[in-house]
Amino acid sequence: MSEKYPKLITRFLRDVKVNTRSNEESDTIPSDPKEVAFLKNLAAELKEMGAEDVQTMKDGYVFAKLPANGVEGAPTVGFISHVDTADFNSENVNPQEISNYDGKSVIELGNSGFKLDPKVFPNMRNYAGHDLITTDGTTLLGADDKAGVAEIMALIDYLVAHPEVKHGPLAFAFGPDEEIGRGADHFDVEAFGANFAYTVDGGPLGELEWETFNAAGAKIEIKGQNVHPGTAKDTMINALQVAIDIQNALPEDERPEKTEGREGFYHLISMAGTPEEAEMAYIIRDHDKNAFEAKKKRLQLIADELNETFGQERVSVHLQDQYYNMGDVLKDKQEIVTLAETAMKKQNIEPIVEPVRGGTDGSKITFLGLPTPNLFAGGENMHGRFEFVSKQVMEQVVDVLVEIVQEASEMKK
Repeated sequence: MSEKYPKLITRFLRDVKVNTRSNEESDTIPSDPKEVAFLKNLAAELKEMGAEDVQTMKDGYVFAKLPANGVEGAPTVGFISHVDTADFNSENVNPQEISNYDGKSVIELGNSGFKLDPKVFPNMRNYAGHDLITTDGTTLLGADDKAGVAEIMALIDYLVAHPEVKHGPLAFAFGPDEEIGRGADHFDVEAFGANFAYTVDGGPLGELEWETFNAAGAKIEIKGQNVHPGTAKDTMINALQVAIDIQNALPEDERPEKTEGREGFYHLISMAGTPEEAEMAYIIRDHDKNAFEAKKKRLQLIADELNETFGQERVSVHLQDQYYNMGDVLKDKQEIVTLAETAMKKQNIEPIVEPVRGGTDGSKITFLGLPTPNLFAGGENMHGRFEFVSKQVMEQVVDVLVEIVQEASEMKK
């Protein structure tokens, strides 16, 4: 489609058809052989394209570099994306293409019976005149983050094909398991060799994110005391009822469906069991570190009070921090954010700088010592059958990446 980036869309359409869904139940690194195979092919393609120092790291990441081209003393800029897709059907992805969408029509998603309706998804109205790629209604699309992969690859293609574009040293990384929160746990910052980086893993046009949630997971185990219900008075401890009591003891207005912006939440993601025993799982989120710690303490306090009432430990809480708000670091690295803003504005794109109600690999990588804000990749309605992306926005992503490379060439380490 694009004369400027001729392989961008064809590569994206090819890659989304490959199932690379990560596996949360696995304890291998990467979590699924499908990711390993995809990354192996990606490494071979990078070498064919002319990227240098292509290597596969122990954690599955594929690293590659382009040396400086006519520029001395500039910082090394990194670009990062992940290859795995989310926990929705990823097998037999069959993307459909909608040319010159009018911004108001309903799009039938194949023969699935599902539709993209602007009345339900008003964001569709932003794409009048665009060429869209959607699902067929039976799978996700995988623009999170196959769009980012294709866009970074298009950047490399462009720079190799256009040696007249001067730039400093560049580093690229493609990794597994972002969707299950483990991908960047062992990211080798030193081997990557960048002074700063950007994940290309955001949503609509103009998104620029340098603040994320602090995040933790909580697993709660409840031991009940089951007796015949006919003689249960003052004897039975119904583990399922205790689980309900725990949920009801948490603030009702601190749930995902009742929060926005920087407001945190407790999100009950599973609950199962019998009167004899039950298990619950929560994710806990807050942008503010103090509020985040308070949320974890509140959950533990509820369990402690229940155990005191029972006179023994029947409720156990297992908390594990997952990632932290990279804004706590990037607030002192605003020149990196400003660089991205400047690049967008030079491409007539208005930056949308908002705290993301989630996290990226950049959250962990930033705390490993490499400042890494997140850039838009173009996807909409991600992680499900209603996902779509604009071809024109994907091209604009690459335009911004090229602009960042050129702007960074004028910086000094």
